[in-house]
Amino acid sequence: MGTESRWAKLRRTEAASGLLMISPTALYAILMLAAPLGAIVLYSFLTDGYLEIIRDFTFANYIEAWTNELYRTVMVRSLGVSMVVTAVTVLLAFPIAYFVSFHVSPSRKSLWLFLITIPFWTSYLIRVFLWKVILGYNGVVNSGLLGIGLIDEPLTFILYNVNSVVITLAHAYAPFAILPIFVALEKIDRSLLEAGQDLGESRFMTFLRVTLPLAMPGVIASVLIVFIPTVGDYVTPQLVGGPEGRMVANLIQLQYLKLDNYPLGSAIAVSAMAVVTLVSLIFVGLNRRYLKGRNA
Repeated sequence: MGTESRWAKLRRTEAASGLLMISPTALYAILMLAAPLGAIVLYSFLTDGYLEIIRDFTFANYIEAWTNELYRTVMVRSLGVSMVVTAVTVLLAFPIAYFVSFHVSPSRKSLWLFLITIPFWTSYLIRVFLWKVILGYNGVVNSGLLGIGLIDEPLTFILYNVNSVVITLAHAYAPFAILPIFVALEKIDRSLLEAGQDLGESRFMTFLRVTLPLAMPGVIASVLIVFIPTVGDYVTPQLVGGPEGRMVANLIQLQYLKLDNYPLGSAIAVSAMAVVTLVSLIFVGLNRRYLKGRNA
């Protein structure tokens, strides 16, 4: 009887009601996510045959993925590009979010947010093609620099290499980085900043000791939102990266669609997911230690 009463009380709680409301959608999302992931993990332990998959359990695909120099180089390049894109995007996004939060009047903040989200109005593919036109041999950048006499011949290092991938991805994910930081800055109690300055701190030190630590949840969210998808981005390296800018997603596509090697492609995909997860957890752990040290 006591157990039944406890279950009845639990069903009447707000948490239980919320879980009941989201459970159908959550179960659907989990199944739709778990099914393809489970298939990829299963394939990664099978053996590739000629136009078929042999159901023999093996670790050979993972050994090949981690010992082949080409695959390691592409994986390291993908991580490096993603880290650079994340750093550039977040460092440029923070001043914009700070300006909108602290220096724009409340009546105009909605307009600024509206302007920030304008890139979402166009297709991601179209934006990548536009950057290809801008950075091209006869594109806007080279034509402009030639027109004002800063260069004598078109620049070739801004397209079909890692540089063009970084520029394009940083632009594409800028709104994703600005909005979480803006939300975190908006939640900061302004009286804390005034108290810091009343105690004799300069505006810069108040920013370092008060604003930045309180905004770290938004910064962390921005870092993860940018870092995780850019590692596996396929379209941008394919269109503007060239041979030097190809990343792990292009390698997986090659194994699946060109070489018909599903097990090896799956092993590379699972390896990439594992590396991204590990790097993300390390970053989150370091951030927690930083916040604890600041609050100690």
